[in-house]
Amino acid sequence: MILVRQEIGEVLRDFRQQKGRTLRQVASRASVALGYLSEVERGQKEASSEILASVAEALDVPISTIMREVGDRLSVMEGLQTFPDVVPDDLLAEVDAELSLR
Repeated sequence: MILVRQEIGEVLRDFRQQKGRTLRQVASRASVALGYLSEVERGQKEASSEILASVAEALDVPISTIMREVGDRLSVMEGLQTFPDVVPDDLLAEVDAELSLR
């Protein structure tokens, strides 16, 4: 069974390590308890959207980037070997039309 919280934790840990930051540094900057953040990274606790936003900000990574990485990993685990990297044309046309109305 795929656990989304586990993938979120792994992605957060990967970004933290890529940035060369310790768990303590990120927890402090995000105003999150060190033990709680550790449990989130290990997939033992689910983080609220507010906590995820705080941690993303502490890592200087947009939350959309974190969630995209989680989604990409889940796609691979579900057996979808490829996932779209572009916005579908029909959706892009809708966005363009909405923006032109402003």
